Amino acid sequence: MRPVNEKLAADLLEAGKQEFLEKGFQGASMRGIASRLSVTTGALYRYYTDKESLFDVLVEEPARVLEERYRAIQRNFADQPVKDQVQTLPEVSDEGHSWMVEYIYDHFDAFKLIVCCSAGTRYEHYLDVLTEIEVNSSIVLMEKMKEAGYQPEELDENLIHMVASSMFNGMFETVRYDMPREKAISYMNSLREFYSAGWFRLLGISGS
Repeated sequence: MRPVNEKLAADLLEAGKQEFLEKGFQGASMRGIASRLSVTTGALYRYYTDKESLFDVLVEEPARVLEERYRAIQRNFADQPVKDQVQTLPEVSDEGHSWMVEYIYDHFDAFKLIVCCSAGTRYEHYLDVLTEIEVNSSIVLMEKMKEAGYQPEELDENLIHMVASSMFNGMFETVRYDMPREKAISYMNSLREFYSAGWFRLLGISGS
């Protein structure tokens, strides 16, 4: 069992976070983190085997919860009859994205690390994961609409991916540029209206 000094453990997380924020994962080092605390690297290795394990502790839970919640929203939506999906899509879209923005800002530092500092880690393509969830859900919805007699426009997967990717990149730009929460919420409301109007037009449904 590793020795635990609770103050050092907390200080280590804070020092690691600052090191990653300033230098990115690839530029950060255990030596640099130890220097911030005026301790030896050996003291750090009692807690973490390497800098990746430290980075993981800082971001894993918020990243996982956001992804799992987003998957659940899409899964619950897909389980509804297609008529209900078409009728509730505007509300589901609004509620889902509102929750995501609030959650991101409740865990701002973790998502700042993911968006700006994660190159070289398993979180480097995190936005791509969210994008693929959106793309797959959109494709399934359009197929179900066609089977039910609706006439959405013919969209290929590449275009759907472009739209979904730009939406998520816009969402996380608020984090990249340290936008205050209230301003980010306002911007995302406008961005959501912009993208939703386009999607509803392409799907041939009303957003009102």
